[in-house]
Amino acid sequence: MTELAPAGVWHNKIFSGGWKAGGAGTIPVTEKATGEVMGSTGCASVADVSAAAAIATDAQQAWAATPGPQRGDILREVARLLDVHRDEIARQIVRETGSIRPKAQLEVKLAIREILEGAALASQPTGMITTSDVKGRHSIARRIPMGVVGVITPWNSPFILAARAIAPALATGNAVLLKPDPQTPVSGGVLYARLFEATGLPDGLFHVLPGGAETGDAMVREPLVNMISFTGSTRVGQVIGAVAGGLLKRASLELGGKNPYIVLDDVDVEAAASAGAWGSFLHQGQVCMSAGRHLVQESIADAYVESLVRRTRALTVGDPSRDDVHLGPLINERQAANVDRIVADSASKGAKILAGGSRDGLFFEPTVMVDVAPQMPAFEEEIFGPVAAVTVFKDDDEAVRLANQNRYGLVAAVASSDLRRAQRIADRLHAGIVHINDQTVMHEVFGPMGGLGLSGNGHNYSTLTNADQFMEWQWVTSREDLPAYSF
Repeated sequence: MTELAPAGVWHNKIFSGGWKAGGAGTIPVTEKATGEVMGSTGCASVADVSAAAAIATDAQQAWAATPGPQRGDILREVARLLDVHRDEIARQIVRETGSIRPKAQLEVKLAIREILEGAALASQPTGMITTSDVKGRHSIARRIPMGVVGVITPWNSPFILAARAIAPALATGNAVLLKPDPQTPVSGGVLYARLFEATGLPDGLFHVLPGGAETGDAMVREPLVNMISFTGSTRVGQVIGAVAGGLLKRASLELGGKNPYIVLDDVDVEAAASAGAWGSFLHQGQVCMSAGRHLVQESIADAYVESLVRRTRALTVGDPSRDDVHLGPLINERQAANVDRIVADSASKGAKILAGGSRDGLFFEPTVMVDVAPQMPAFEEEIFGPVAAVTVFKDDDEAVRLANQNRYGLVAAVASSDLRRAQRIADRLHAGIVHINDQTVMHEVFGPMGGLGLSGNGHNYSTLTNADQFMEWQWVTSREDLPAYSF
């Protein structure tokens, strides 16, 4: 089988009206577990962003006029090719992000579903006939494309988080400028450029512009970019939101989380600890939906912690591209040092480390901390590392108070054998997503994905919301003749 993305095609290049050199130099592509340099992509300059936006603006008009089912056919072909090349894509995700193989394979599987559901969106009704109180006036409301959509994605799950924006944006008649994170420019961007090249997407509709903060800022400020879809840190999202707001530009922001996993005293403790370990340690905890706080009722706290510690100590850490391990490396030294800081600072304030707590380079041991209290970094801050922070509560009211004692509001989960009790608690939680009898890390295209508070601005990615997110409403009226007015 022909390789989808051989390095010779993309080496030192961006994708914008074809493969060409970027105006801001190059970006190394590294294997996170070993530090090996796998190649380099181009780095897009401010001028590259403006040129891409101009090309995309021209191409988008013809694309919007293309019948929706034909747009959907191209996306369905992308999904087919993605399935053909799923092993190659998963390998790239493992090497470039430090993900374990099962997580990378799941990311590809989820991306296929996102693209297929995006393709289906292209065949859906785009408007409705509305009523009017004036005889002879024909009134409709229709959805029209935004125009050019700028998509800025993070490094932790670059393939799936690009798919969920690219697919519905293209399906609804938009052009797309994609800026993958400079730590994952191939799995976050190059692979999609190659897929769309292979399926015959019209030239100029899709651009891959790897780069850092300057590239992203240029995309947000570019007048020809009509919307920004951003997934990433709250700190960066606040800046993007402020700039986009000043420009009266739509910005869809899914940001960080400090997600509570509430474990009630009537639960199966072993099952709850297993779910909690998965929620905190999947992808080394580098997921915005990770279980950031384990809130456990006091009567079962000792049993829960014992099970959690036992499971944690059984996990292996290593190179996911060469070994069968549970956890791979953290993304870079800065992130590893930050996890170190949060663990050490919390321990100095009274939290106890019962498992893990140290690292070898980028390989951080899965860590369990107990006696974690409000005002400690492990309670307050998004860690983005493999740390399970346990806080004990007495009753349901305290569980809700602790869960909501945070400015984030992405995901919350409640584990209980009493569904009515769990639902009463869930109804009081400040979160855009709530799971009962599951952990916090869950991704499906069918349910709205988005957060409250510092976790986002309420725009969601899903089959339910994508049409409204990537299109805007237009009201159109018509009459047989001009009416008579009194002026």
